[in-house]
Amino acid sequence: MNLQFMLFILINGLSQGMVLFISASGLSLVFGVLRVINFAHGSLYMIGAFMAFSLSSLFAGKTLFAFLMLMLLVPPGVAVLGLGLEVSLFRRIYRKEHLLQLLLTYSLVLILDGLTRLIWGGQIRNVPRPEVLAGSLDLFGLYFPSYNLFLLIVGPLLAAGLWVLLYRSRTGNYIRAAVTYPEMLGALGVNVPRVMTWTFMLGCFLAGLGGVFMSALANIDLSIGMERIIECFAVVVIGGLGSVGGAMLGSLIIGVGVAFIQIYFSRMALVFPYVIMALVLIIRPWGLFGKPER
Repeated sequence: MNLQFMLFILINGLSQGMVLFISASGLSLVFGVLRVINFAHGSLYMIGAFMAFSLSSLFAGKTLFAFLMLMLLVPPGVAVLGLGLEVSLFRRIYRKEHLLQLLLTYSLVLILDGLTRLIWGGQIRNVPRPEVLAGSLDLFGLYFPSYNLFLLIVGPLLAAGLWVLLYRSRTGNYIRAAVTYPEMLGALGVNVPRVMTWTFMLGCFLAGLGGVFMSALANIDLSIGMERIIECFAVVVIGGLGSVGGAMLGSLIIGVGVAFIQIYFSRMALVFPYVIMALVLIIRPWGLFGKPER
């Protein structure tokens, strides 16, 4: 394995990690703030990918404008779906025991997967990349897909935006206060249920955005939701609850690790996220960037 080939695998793993981060950051936010184990997060990610496919067929083009419209329309659509789920179902299980949350969210997985099959069928789909991102760029004597390099730019920008939102804005102060001091926040006149609703919608928005970016990176089928939610949970465990930096680091560890392990040990790549998650739970149960909680 020469240095150029290793660089190629590294770029591929980093781009996969960025897509994982976008969706996992939404789960980390919901899990960290609302304390809800949202197993249906992967299904929302899958629905975002299928919605991107339908809209790309509607716009019928590989233009950059069409792809921008996917990014502008699909995530809010998934967020609106999340609003309906939060108001009707999730609001009833806040602060409940985790078993009830798992039962509700897993039943939602079955319902959403069934509705997706009814609407889009079981065929494999894909979304064409915009022409400006469909080619390759010559770096260090190797041709890297332009779309993968585009993801390497979008991921850190999104991470920086989430960090500013959570730690440098009044909204972020409300979100973080709702984790540990909801009664005091309500006594100050803040509508705590509304804060939780908007936080849940933001998590669904990120799931939909991750689905859009993935739809132009790989094929879309009914299995991507279950695959993604397992990886997202691994990221949350590795990085820590509600931590943007932890979600980024956990996503990169899984993305790059799987990319390199697949070269020689393709089957071991399937269990790599579980191995890393188990090691973190043994050494630092609250995650690499998380904080111990009672």
